[in-house]
Amino acid sequence: MKLAHPALVKLLQKAYSAEKAAAFAYVGHAGSVRDKSQKMAIKQIELDEWNHRREVLAIMKQYDIPVSKWYEFRFHVIGKIIAASCYVIGWFMPYYFAGRLESGNVCEYFIMMHYFHSLGIKEHDDVLYEMGMKEKEHEVYFLAQINNDKWLPFFEKLFAWGKKKTMNDVDLESKYTVEKSELYCKKK
Repeated sequence: MKLAHPALVKLLQKAYSAEKAAAFAYVGHAGSVRDKSQKMAIKQIELDEWNHRREVLAIMKQYDIPVSKWYEFRFHVIGKIIAASCYVIGWFMPYYFAGRLESGNVCEYFIMMHYFHSLGIKEHDDVLYEMGMKEKEHEVYFLAQINNDKWLPFFEKLFAWGKKKTMNDVDLESKYTVEKSELYCKKK
């Protein structure tokens, strides 16, 4: 079955490749930190990103959506550059930008769900919900690492993410059920 929804097809292709960039970035990030518990947590997030990539590919295969060679190349390069930069940009920025990135990724999966629903397809709700929630967990982890850093207010003002600003409307303390999760990310 082919999907008659160009925006959904593009979002799936982009998400698939962007998950590789994120995983590569976390390889560098984990390698650049000294604390073993932080290293392990970042390594787990990297594994989550590889899992998301597998899940998105399974959905793409179901609808005969090809992997975008352009996105694969682009995000491969981006991920490798970010991984290398983690060794030179200091401690704060890898955590900050990882959190900001994850904050934006949360809605990506809920928007996919909205698009599928517009086609009358609900069979991917559980996996899309889980991936969206996992991205939110990642966001919360990274913010917790820098929550009291002196640079956070400046970066939050400059890049519109931090203690007071997020790029999604998911609250892990009072989550909607999968059935009601279509209420997430309606503003996007």
